[in-house]
Amino acid sequence: MYRYDDYDQTIVRQRINDFRDAVERRLSGHLSEEEFKLIRQMNGVYLQLHAYMLRVAVPYGSLDSRQMHKLAHIARTYDKGYGHFTTRQNIQYNWPALRDMPDILEELAAVDMHAIQTSGNLIRNVTADPYAGAAAEELDDPRPYAELIRQWSTLHPEFSFLPRKFKIAVNASATDRAAVKFHDIGLQLKNDPQKGRGFSVVVGGGMGRTPFIGPILREFVPEAQILTYLEAVLRSYNELGRRDNAFKARIKILVHELGKEAFSEMVEQEFARLLPTADDLPMRELASIRSQFITPTFDQLPDQNEDYEQALKTDDAFAHWVAVNVVPHKQPGYAIANISLKPYGGIPGDISADQMDLVADLAQTAGHDEIRATHAQNLVLPHVRKRDLYTVWQALDKAELATANLDRASDIIACPGLDYCVLANARSIPIAQEISKRFAAKGREDLIGELKIKISGCINACGHHHAGHIGILGVDRKGEEMYQLTLGGSGAEDASIGQITGRGFDEAGIVDAVDTVVNTYLGHRETDETFLETYRRLGPAPFKEALYGTA
Repeated sequence: MYRYDDYDQTIVRQRINDFRDAVERRLSGHLSEEEFKLIRQMNGVYLQLHAYMLRVAVPYGSLDSRQMHKLAHIARTYDKGYGHFTTRQNIQYNWPALRDMPDILEELAAVDMHAIQTSGNLIRNVTADPYAGAAAEELDDPRPYAELIRQWSTLHPEFSFLPRKFKIAVNASATDRAAVKFHDIGLQLKNDPQKGRGFSVVVGGGMGRTPFIGPILREFVPEAQILTYLEAVLRSYNELGRRDNAFKARIKILVHELGKEAFSEMVEQEFARLLPTADDLPMRELASIRSQFITPTFDQLPDQNEDYEQALKTDDAFAHWVAVNVVPHKQPGYAIANISLKPYGGIPGDISADQMDLVADLAQTAGHDEIRATHAQNLVLPHVRKRDLYTVWQALDKAELATANLDRASDIIACPGLDYCVLANARSIPIAQEISKRFAAKGREDLIGELKIKISGCINACGHHHAGHIGILGVDRKGEEMYQLTLGGSGAEDASIGQITGRGFDEAGIVDAVDTVVNTYLGHRETDETFLETYRRLGPAPFKEALYGTA
């Protein structure tokens, strides 16, 4: 875990004081809502359908027990007893009063947290692989690079008023768990035999009303030059990005309309101009940041543990959870334990204050005091001794946090939709709940295997439906909530955009449609073939025929 230094604390507390003054002026009527809007956005405060909402930054998804306990305390004290983890590895509170927002930010600052740059037209929370520092196949822990970018981008004077919001992700494993190809900038760490360590840089990915898989703008940027290259990209975007049309303001539109080659040439010219004045500050700063990370001291353990193996043999429910939710760790004797926030019929991403406290306690006693939030709206204990897994599972099971459905049909990503969001056209949460119940029958998810379903309540695609194996988009059809179905998307290293199947479905029909698609897959798949593999082999024709009676 990274620890804030005095400089970090000074920035955060000064920002809170400024925001407290702005809130007082808003409540007294000296600021209108329109005048207050930009100020609140820069501090993570949204005005939603029913109330203000606060989005708290969780840089690269990393938390420790004291921070999670604090999030639980905030949920109890200022909200309705729960929080909601988002697809940006953040947590948001849907019901705090505006007058309490500065006090909440003070509470967060006490545990090295804030809400800066979780809203507005600036560089948002930098995300990373939730298995960082634990994954068996990673080249290195990507979080120090993500923290370097966070520090560089926070309150950066040139990039505080970009044409639109800007999102960066960092990945360091062959498996892409950070969806780098769907980001404004995606960084993939790599080692080149001749050039050393650096990054492949994706620019211009994104979802929303015009989804794009980002092209690789540069195959290799040396790590010592990565901030300079990022600055070249951001300056080029800041200069040419549309400010007259919010729907065409993202960098993905600029790259698409200019063309990759033309935009790359502009970036290269700016990069060449900046390089002579760049020094070795990023590498010195990277070394300093690495020193601020507290790396777990792992026990030297055998990879097999007798008590753990016995529990696997005697408790079928535990064995099933391990098979689905637990993945290998780089350190012998350890495992990565995924905690599903998707109980059957539950609200995706929601977690109660009591559950937060439990996860914090488990991290402290059995997880080297580390917790991760994932972009799939789940949590991870990245460093659990195998000998402790059974005890951890028992505690999670008692708290209704042991659903064994990672990457299964009920592990649904869903935005808040029309239940909360002023931008939404349709509800997402009830649809996710009904689909989850449909696949809750014992053994059905195991039969289906990996299946990523993602739901958005409007074209802004906060539920990442474009990247769902099965994607659902809520739309408004003459005042009626309807749902468009897409198939074949992926947010992984084999990134693809889902294709629309045909006419939409009403609330009852979309659940049946998903069931029809899954049954069609089961009827056509070859041995050990996943849904995505079957869809890519067959194409949309058999699925359209099953849904509409014609291909």
